[in-house]
Amino acid sequence: MKKNLLPISRLLPCSVTFLSVGTKGKQDAMTASAMFVCEDPPLLTVSVSKQIISHDLIEKAGEFVLNVASTNQVKLARQLGFTHGREVDKFKRFNIRKEKARKVGSPLVKRSFAHLECKVITSLSAANYIVYLAEVVANKVENKLIPMAWFGNKYFALEEEIG
Repeated sequence: MKKNLLPISRLLPCSVTFLSVGTKGKQDAMTASAMFVCEDPPLLTVSVSKQIISHDLIEKAGEFVLNVASTNQVKLARQLGFTHGREVDKFKRFNIRKEKARKVGSPLVKRSFAHLECKVITSLSAANYIVYLAEVVANKVENKLIPMAWFGNKYFALEEEIG
C-alpha cells in the first residue's frame, strides 16, 4: 500500500513566486517554489510540471522570470495556484499587469516585490516534473512592497525581523 505523503509538502516554508514565461504569441504564469543554489553566480532551481503550458514555453524560450509575490498578491497566488489549462491566457483572465524585462523576453508581473530574470542552464526530469537550474541575469526590487511566504497552506507577510 502506497503512503500518502502530500502533507509533507506543507511542512517546508517556501517563498511565493509567480513564474512568468512567454514566447511569440504565447504566455503563461504559474505559482512556483524556488530555491537558491548559489550566490555567485546567482543560481536557483524551480520545478515545473511536464503537463502544463509553462513547461512547453520554458523548453522553447530557455528562460523565465520569477516574480517574488508581495502581500498585495494573495488573491493572484490563489488564482494561479488553482488554474491550469493550455487554452487559458491567465494574464487576460486575471487581469495581470505586466512590464517588459531587461534581459529576457518573458514578462515581469507588476506589483511583485522582486523580479528575477532567469536563463535556463540545465534541467532534470523528476517524476512528472522538470527541475530547472537557472542563472539570474537581471533583477529588480520594489522595496516599498512586502514579500510573503507560504507555510501550512497559508500565506504570511515577511516584514518583521526576529533575529
